[in-house]
Amino acid sequence: MASNLSQSQNTRGNDDPVDVYEHILEHEDQDTQGVAVALDRVIKGIGWLVMWANLLLVLAIVSQVSMRYLLNQNYPKLDEIQWHFYGLVTMIGISYALVTDSHVRVDLLYMQLSRRAQRVIEVIGILTLLVPFIYLMVDQGYDYFYESWRVGERSDSPTGLPARWALKAVIPISFALLALAALARMLHDIHALFAKGSAEREGKDLRLILWALVGFAVVATALTFLVETTEEKLVIAMFLTFIGLLFTGFPVAWTLAGVGVAYCGLAYLFDNDLMLWTGLESTFTGLDYLTLGAVVNRVYATMSNAVLVALPMFIFMGLMLDESGVAERLMTSMQRLFGTVRGGLAITVTMIGIILAASTGIIGASVVLLGVLSLPSMMEQKYSPSLAAGVVSASGTLGILIPPSIMLVIMADQMALSVGDLFMAAVFPGVIIGGLYLTYIFVIALIKRDVAPVPEGARRPDWAAVKDVLVAVLPTLALILAVLGSIFAGLTTPTEASGVGALGATLLALGYRKLTFAKLVNVLKATFNTTAYIFAIFLGATVFSYVLRELGGDALIEDMIHGTGLGPNGTVFIILFIVFLLGFVLDWIEITLIVLPLMRPIVNGLGLDIPGFGAIDEPALVWFVILVAVTLQTSFLTPPVGFALFYLKGVCPPEIRLTDIYKGIIPFVILQLTGLLFVFLWPALATWLPSVAY
Repeated sequence: MASNLSQSQNTRGNDDPVDVYEHILEHEDQDTQGVAVALDRVIKGIGWLVMWANLLLVLAIVSQVSMRYLLNQNYPKLDEIQWHFYGLVTMIGISYALVTDSHVRVDLLYMQLSRRAQRVIEVIGILTLLVPFIYLMVDQGYDYFYESWRVGERSDSPTGLPARWALKAVIPISFALLALAALARMLHDIHALFAKGSAEREGKDLRLILWALVGFAVVATALTFLVETTEEKLVIAMFLTFIGLLFTGFPVAWTLAGVGVAYCGLAYLFDNDLMLWTGLESTFTGLDYLTLGAVVNRVYATMSNAVLVALPMFIFMGLMLDESGVAERLMTSMQRLFGTVRGGLAITVTMIGIILAASTGIIGASVVLLGVLSLPSMMEQKYSPSLAAGVVSASGTLGILIPPSIMLVIMADQMALSVGDLFMAAVFPGVIIGGLYLTYIFVIALIKRDVAPVPEGARRPDWAAVKDVLVAVLPTLALILAVLGSIFAGLTTPTEASGVGALGATLLALGYRKLTFAKLVNVLKATFNTTAYIFAIFLGATVFSYVLRELGGDALIEDMIHGTGLGPNGTVFIILFIVFLLGFVLDWIEITLIVLPLMRPIVNGLGLDIPGFGAIDEPALVWFVILVAVTLQTSFLTPPVGFALFYLKGVCPPEIRLTDIYKGIIPFVILQLTGLLFVFLWPALATWLPSVAY
């Protein structure tokens, strides 16, 4: 610093001191930017190495299945190696996702802000929400690891892996990397804030966000008067604080974590009579820094969860199928088959959406792929823009419900249910909703002939067209059969089936000669990022839900729902209505991780008489979870946070406006709610198939 000042004065002579100061800042900015770039490279380099563990995970799963059936041998070490790879990928991935800005955020207001305002929000968010969480996890995570290392902890199984402390060491190390990633983001932002580029100031300033936060504060204050105890007031304020901060655009995961840590501190102050000046009574929550450190154990349980190992594998499988060119082949061949049918292209898109749903389960990839492949053709064939947008959006969202679905994997984990049971329970509801889509398209095309006209020069299908469809569909159906069939037949666990599916998708891509090294790297990077941001929300939700429960949030919600006095079916309806409303502002991941587990004791206490056909342990819970899953499917289509709408808007032709997208999804939301009503009225649609599968 001194040398920079000396050099500036020698070279500039008697220049204005302000110029000298700006010259110093310019040098400091260059140094700052250099440090940030170096940190980026380090974290991206580590991430690039770790992402290959997903391939090792595929090999470990397939090896386990092969040795069991070929050699009649089981190796517990291989099971543990699988979740070691999963833990490594997810924990290291969170810092990589931060550096590459891949975390989920609510863009509604955020995208209207200037880049400068966005950077200010990021700096403030990192300092106030992310840094306290990182400090907690590094400090408590190190103690957690050290105790394991001190006693020489090993696997619970006598034939399992030694040195369990090595996996626990990943917790403090990964959060130290996250701290470096956060520092790199801050340095980039600070450097840009001192720059004078006009592009940084284009857009609205922070007053938009400040007014929104003031509005949420007023609503939160008003709602706290509806409850009596201080704990209940804190619960309401905590939840509304989280929702309010979401609209700042700061990543959802770190908003959850930061709000959880902040309200733990607030509860500590109330516990120790340090908030009497507010006029509120003291609390007895028992929350403090050490009790909050208990979430480290929950983090370890999540990163060593054998069920969640299926998560990156199903994501890998879906992304690899997208790279294989399956959808393009299906689109080309099926369009010939339905070419002379009015609305044939829309029917083709819906059927491909159903097939992709049963083979990928990745919403973003399905919507984007269907949009890129079909929307230009629909516009060329004079389709109604709203119908075209609605068909693509709705067909792409089927993947969240039709198995294998990553949402159902997470729901099974949160509700302590069998993944296989939920997969089977979702088959009929998913097929029914797909059938409703097809029926609607066929009827609307007949009634309003101008919304989906027959293309000029369309030829009647021949046997060659049928053959092309079979050649395109059969390999994909074989993969679906290998994954779902092995689960339904009880040959493999869902985790094992996910690894088999990942290998099958890779072989399919090789067979179609679409897989190159560059595409493999792209799939691994996308899998790494997607798994990481979902896992980051797991981490944030772990802290948030822990504090919420300690404040008595579960008891408050249970009392409020029971207080409606509507009986068992009415209570389920109220819960679904709440989930539907939350879907307007929250993503399915937050609802699944925070709200859904709170409903388990409520549903168990309703005494619902749901047919389990003597084979399902908790048929009421299985039925309820499928109802929630169908309800959450609508959250992808309902503004302002409907992610399918944002995915579609990014790839749709310019003649399709946002209003067309909003108008187009309305009939499909109604159809989804109709499918929900069917499952609500006839629970056997969800519980019969799981009961006969075993």
